[in-house]
Amino acid sequence: MEIRIRGVSKFYYSDGKTIKALDDVNLTIPSNKIFTLLGPSGSGKTTLLRCIVGLETPDVGEISIGDEVVWSKDKGISVPPEKRGLGMVFQTYAIWPHMNVFDNVAYPLQVRNLPKDEIRLRVAETLRFVQMEGFERRPATKLSGGQQQRVALARALVAAPKVILFDEPLSNLDAKLREETRKELRAFLGKLEITAVYVTHDRVEALALSDSIAVMRAGQIVEIGTPQKIYFDADHRFVADFIGRANLVKATVRAEEGGNTVVDSGLGRIVCQHRDIPVGSEATLCIRPEFIRIVKGEAPAAGNLVNGRIESLVFVGEAYEVEIGVGDEHLLARIDPDAKLIEGDSVSFTLAPEHCLLVAI
Repeated sequence: MEIRIRGVSKFYYSDGKTIKALDDVNLTIPSNKIFTLLGPSGSGKTTLLRCIVGLETPDVGEISIGDEVVWSKDKGISVPPEKRGLGMVFQTYAIWPHMNVFDNVAYPLQVRNLPKDEIRLRVAETLRFVQMEGFERRPATKLSGGQQQRVALARALVAAPKVILFDEPLSNLDAKLREETRKELRAFLGKLEITAVYVTHDRVEALALSDSIAVMRAGQIVEIGTPQKIYFDADHRFVADFIGRANLVKATVRAEEGGNTVVDSGLGRIVCQHRDIPVGSEATLCIRPEFIRIVKGEAPAAGNLVNGRIESLVFVGEAYEVEIGVGDEHLLARIDPDAKLIEGDSVSFTLAPEHCLLVAI
């Protein structure tokens, strides 16, 4: 079920000031995909999600779910949340502690006065799908965090919604359980023909779960793309920096050569992947730490070769996180844990042009 958001704005008023939580948002969320709204706190992602659900009322614009307009300022349409055909999983799960697993999941069907036999069948099917079969009579207070998350998902799915929405549902889990549950959630959603809208500030969650990501800032959509496009080929400095750790270096475009863009920077002259930026323009050179390759032995013929000095090393298990000084620039790199380097060593490293990304300042 496709979701279309046209010209939606939402204002809050505090101490005589007007705060734009959403600023003329235009967005199409495709059917049967996992679409993530990613951004820092205060970017408007949760407000947008709540407007789709109907828990918040926009001030301007129109929202459609499938062929139905569910909210429109100009047309005077406002469909209540319970009639929008949506399921939602909240950050706190909203599992009722006085109910067992069966009653928690059955509740959306019970309020619709469905026959008891149909309720039992649909609850059993849904619990089997989320791998909670046999937990029907388990009190909610006896469940782990991961199990509560599955129950919340089952409750959202049991009524066969057109769209399911998630408001940072994994943020209360510890790191290891969050990783495991993230994989399960991706597998569950991949089996369903359903549109999923997922809100998070966690870039790893967004990259691991999503078919498409919309990065938000200050109530606006900054950029939309696949996880690979957003991570490797962002168009904006904010997006490149927010989606993952990045070394950002000021640069000036000097030439176009052999399908690449050449810049002068604090690292020297660097050949980058092509960007349509006029010669003489200022830009930002973005280099991910994992693409800095320390030279061992003779330097390769291809790629940018840069000389620097090891400023610090931190062992993090699977790698060393290294700070390399190059003139006035300081670059973060990730290198092999068996690297024979110490602080103060002079090093040479290469930067492949395809991993040197230019973004607007």
